[in-house]
Amino acid sequence: MRKPNGRSPVVLVCEHASNFFPPELRGLGLEPAVRESHIAWDPGALPVAEVMAERLDATLVNARVSRLVYDCNRPPHAPDAMPARSEIFDVPGNASLDEAERALRTELVYQPFREALAEVLSGRDGRPTVMVTIHTFTPIYKGVTRDVELGILCDEDARLADAMLQVAARHTSLDVRRNEPYGPADGVTHTLIEHGLSNGILNVMIEIRNDLVRTGEQQAGMAHMLCDVLEEALAGLGVQMVAEGAGS
Repeated sequence: MRKPNGRSPVVLVCEHASNFFPPELRGLGLEPAVRESHIAWDPGALPVAEVMAERLDATLVNARVSRLVYDCNRPPHAPDAMPARSEIFDVPGNASLDEAERALRTELVYQPFREALAEVLSGRDGRPTVMVTIHTFTPIYKGVTRDVELGILCDEDARLADAMLQVAARHTSLDVRRNEPYGPADGVTHTLIEHGLSNGILNVMIEIRNDLVRTGEQQAGMAHMLCDVLEEALAGLGVQMVAEGAGS
């Protein structure tokens, strides 16, 4: 967690921040190159979220292990919470998990993440709260090139997504689309439902094509652009931000 005392109404979340594999899992039987690839994490997502946290003075809650160990944007009953196959890769260490092993991963990885985020959201003393999750996606998926560059995703509550889509063109020339390259039907809105809809707070999921955030300069530029979009969208919804650069 970063900036636990952040004064912004925004709480940032990065569920796929890390490609760390606990040593006892022996990399789930995957080659090192696969463990470094996008199937194990969202490259560039955490650095973007960290810059946003500093700019906005926002608390950031992030996962600490690979999503192949446990995908913190999935509920425990979802098959892809601990996938036996991801894209074109088999994941040997997940191939024959029994219920006890799945329950242990849930206890060690998902529950602490879920509880940490819930504690942040519930401990804000009545302050306005907005949840924004940060993700990246690969430019090519199963051999198909993706033209979309920035996705603004929502589930049933589209208020913040609508507002961001309305103002995005004033801040970027990127190809920005609603609920692409994924949407609710793909099971990617678990965090939005579990912590956003259930609490009645504004929420949105941002997906960035990862070739656009490979370098530190790109990551910082993307983060500041997203902050500009977010700040204008929230102003239109009547949410007041803290002063830029305010300390926690």
